[in-house]
Amino acid sequence: MSPDSDSDGSPSRARRTARVAHEGDVFARMRTTQDRVADAITAFAGTMLFVYIHAAWFAVWIALNEGLLGSVGVFDPYPFGLLTMIVSLEAIFLSTFVMVSQNRQAARENVRADLDFETNLRSEVWAVHIGKALGLDPEEIERRVQEISAQSRAGLDGGSDASPVDPRSL
Repeated sequence: MSPDSDSDGSPSRARRTARVAHEGDVFARMRTTQDRVADAITAFAGTMLFVYIHAAWFAVWIALNEGLLGSVGVFDPYPFGLLTMIVSLEAIFLSTFVMVSQNRQAARENVRADLDFETNLRSEVWAVHIGKALGLDPEEIERRVQEISAQSRAGLDGGSDASPVDPRSL
Protein backbone atom coordinates (compact mmCIF):
# COMPACT_ATOMS: atom_id res chain seq x y z
CA MET A 1 0.00 0.00 0.00
CA SER A 2 1.44 3.39 -0.99
CA PRO A 3 1.42 6.42 1.34
CA ASP A 4 -0.92 8.12 -1.15
CA SER A 5 -3.65 5.49 -0.85
CA ASP A 6 -6.23 4.45 1.71
CA SER A 7 -6.43 0.95 3.21
CA ASP A 8 -8.66 -0.15 0.30
CA GLY A 9 -6.05 0.92 -2.28
CA SER A 10 -8.01 3.94 -3.53
CA PRO A 11 -6.30 7.32 -3.65
CA SER A 12 -6.18 8.88 -0.20
CA ARG A 13 -8.46 11.76 0.68
CA ALA A 14 -5.53 14.17 0.64
CA ARG A 15 -4.59 12.91 -2.81
CA ARG A 16 -8.19 13.02 -4.15
CA THR A 17 -8.76 16.58 -2.98
CA ALA A 18 -6.90 18.92 -5.31
CA ARG A 19 -6.54 22.15 -3.36
CA VAL A 20 -5.01 25.48 -4.10
CA ALA A 21 -3.22 27.12 -1.21
CA HIS A 22 -4.75 30.23 0.32
CA GLU A 23 -2.65 33.29 -0.52
CA GLY A 24 -2.61 34.33 3.14
CA ASP A 25 -0.99 31.02 4.10
CA VAL A 26 1.56 31.22 1.30
CA PHE A 27 2.39 34.81 2.11
CA ALA A 28 2.63 34.20 5.87
CA ARG A 29 5.39 31.68 5.22
CA MET A 30 7.27 34.32 3.20
CA ARG A 31 7.17 37.02 5.93
CA THR A 32 10.30 37.76 7.92
CA THR A 33 10.60 39.56 11.24
CA GLN A 34 11.76 42.65 9.36
CA ASP A 35 8.62 42.52 7.23
CA ARG A 36 6.41 42.32 10.30
CA VAL A 37 8.21 45.27 11.92
CA ALA A 38 7.91 47.36 8.74
CA ASP A 39 4.21 46.51 8.46
CA ALA A 40 3.59 47.40 12.12
CA ILE A 41 5.36 50.75 11.80
CA THR A 42 3.55 51.57 8.57
CA ALA A 43 0.22 50.55 10.08
CA PHE A 44 0.77 52.78 13.12
CA ALA A 45 2.02 55.70 11.03
CA GLY A 46 -1.24 55.59 9.09
CA THR A 47 -3.45 56.18 12.13
CA MET A 48 -4.94 59.30 13.65
CA LEU A 49 -3.20 58.44 16.94
CA PHE A 50 0.10 58.96 15.13
CA VAL A 51 -1.12 62.39 13.96
CA TYR A 52 -2.31 63.37 17.45
CA ILE A 53 0.97 62.31 19.07
CA HIS A 54 2.93 64.37 16.55
CA ALA A 55 0.67 67.40 16.94
CA ALA A 56 1.14 67.26 20.72
CA TRP A 57 4.88 66.69 20.40
CA PHE A 58 5.29 69.66 18.03
CA ALA A 59 3.15 71.90 20.23
CA VAL A 60 5.17 71.06 23.36
CA TRP A 61 8.47 71.42 21.47
CA ILE A 62 7.53 74.84 20.08
CA ALA A 63 6.05 76.04 23.39
CA LEU A 64 9.20 75.06 25.30
CA ASN A 65 11.50 76.64 22.74
CA GLU A 66 9.50 79.84 22.58
CA GLY A 67 10.25 80.29 26.28
CA LEU A 68 6.83 79.39 27.69
CA LEU A 69 8.58 77.91 30.75
CA GLY A 70 11.32 80.52 30.73
CA SER A 71 14.74 80.52 29.16
CA VAL A 72 15.68 77.36 31.08
CA GLY A 73 13.40 75.25 28.81
CA VAL A 74 14.85 76.56 25.54
CA PHE A 75 17.07 73.98 23.86
CA ASP A 76 16.22 74.52 20.17
CA PRO A 77 15.53 78.21 19.56
CA TYR A 78 13.59 79.49 16.56
CA PRO A 79 13.82 78.43 13.64
CA PHE A 80 13.86 75.02 15.42
CA GLY A 81 16.77 73.46 13.50
CA LEU A 82 16.87 70.34 15.67
CA LEU A 83 13.13 69.76 15.27
CA THR A 84 13.46 70.22 11.52
CA MET A 85 16.28 67.66 11.36
CA ILE A 86 14.38 65.13 13.51
CA VAL A 87 11.22 65.49 11.44
CA SER A 88 13.23 65.15 8.21
CA LEU A 89 14.89 61.96 9.45
CA GLU A 90 11.52 60.61 10.56
CA ALA A 91 10.09 61.34 7.10
CA ILE A 92 12.99 59.51 5.46
CA PHE A 93 12.50 56.43 7.63
CA LEU A 94 8.71 56.45 7.35
CA SER A 95 8.86 56.74 3.56
CA THR A 96 11.28 53.80 3.50
CA PHE A 97 8.93 51.71 5.66
CA VAL A 98 6.03 52.62 3.38
CA MET A 99 8.03 51.53 0.31
CA VAL A 100 9.00 48.25 2.01
CA SER A 101 5.32 47.60 2.80
CA GLN A 102 4.29 48.51 -0.75
CA ASN A 103 6.88 46.09 -2.14
CA ARG A 104 5.50 43.38 0.12
CA GLN A 105 1.98 44.19 -1.05
CA ALA A 106 3.15 43.87 -4.65
CA ALA A 107 4.70 40.50 -3.81
CA ARG A 108 1.43 39.45 -2.17
CA GLU A 109 -0.49 40.47 -5.30
CA ASN A 110 1.92 38.37 -7.38
CA VAL A 111 1.27 35.37 -5.12
CA ARG A 112 -2.47 35.99 -5.43
CA ALA A 113 -2.19 36.23 -9.23
CA ASP A 114 -0.21 32.97 -9.36
CA LEU A 115 -2.83 31.22 -7.22
CA ASP A 116 -5.64 32.71 -9.34
CA PHE A 117 -3.89 31.39 -12.45
CA GLU A 118 -3.56 27.95 -10.87
CA THR A 119 -7.24 27.98 -9.90
CA ASN A 120 -8.28 29.04 -13.41
CA LEU A 121 -6.07 26.38 -14.95
CA ARG A 122 -7.58 23.71 -12.70
CA SER A 123 -11.07 24.91 -13.63
CA GLU A 124 -10.27 24.77 -17.32
CA VAL A 125 -8.82 21.28 -17.08
CA TRP A 126 -11.90 20.09 -15.17
CA ALA A 127 -14.21 21.79 -17.67
CA VAL A 128 -12.47 20.10 -20.60
CA HIS A 129 -12.71 16.68 -18.93
CA ILE A 130 -16.36 17.18 -18.02
CA GLY A 131 -17.07 18.43 -21.55
CA LYS A 132 -15.44 15.34 -23.04
CA ALA A 133 -17.40 13.10 -20.69
CA LEU A 134 -20.60 14.81 -21.86
CA GLY A 135 -19.60 14.44 -25.49
CA LEU A 136 -19.24 18.17 -26.21
CA ASP A 137 -17.06 19.45 -29.05
CA PRO A 138 -14.19 21.53 -27.55
CA GLU A 139 -13.62 23.48 -30.79
CA GLU A 140 -17.28 24.52 -30.97
CA ILE A 141 -17.21 25.59 -27.33
CA GLU A 142 -14.02 27.60 -27.85
CA ARG A 143 -15.50 29.30 -30.93
CA ARG A 144 -18.58 30.26 -28.89
CA VAL A 145 -16.39 31.54 -26.02
CA GLN A 146 -14.48 33.72 -28.49
CA GLU A 147 -17.75 35.15 -29.87
CA ILE A 148 -19.08 35.94 -26.39
CA SER A 149 -15.73 37.44 -25.33
CA ALA A 150 -15.68 39.69 -28.39
CA GLN A 151 -19.27 40.75 -27.72
CA SER A 152 -18.46 41.51 -24.07
CA ARG A 153 -15.34 43.50 -25.02
CA ALA A 154 -17.37 45.52 -27.50
CA GLY A 155 -19.87 46.29 -24.76
CA LEU A 156 -17.08 47.38 -22.41
CA ASP A 157 -15.51 49.56 -25.09
CA GLY A 158 -18.79 51.39 -25.48
CA GLY A 159 -19.68 50.08 -28.89
CA SER A 160 -23.08 51.42 -29.91
CA ASP A 161 -24.17 48.18 -31.54
CA ALA A 162 -23.03 46.01 -28.64
CA SER A 163 -25.75 44.28 -26.69
CA PRO A 164 -25.45 42.40 -23.42
CA VAL A 165 -24.80 38.68 -23.60
CA ASP A 166 -28.04 36.75 -23.14
CA PRO A 167 -27.31 33.85 -20.75
CA ARG A 168 -30.00 31.74 -22.43
CA SER A 169 -28.01 31.85 -25.68
CA LEU A 170 -25.07 30.13 -24.07
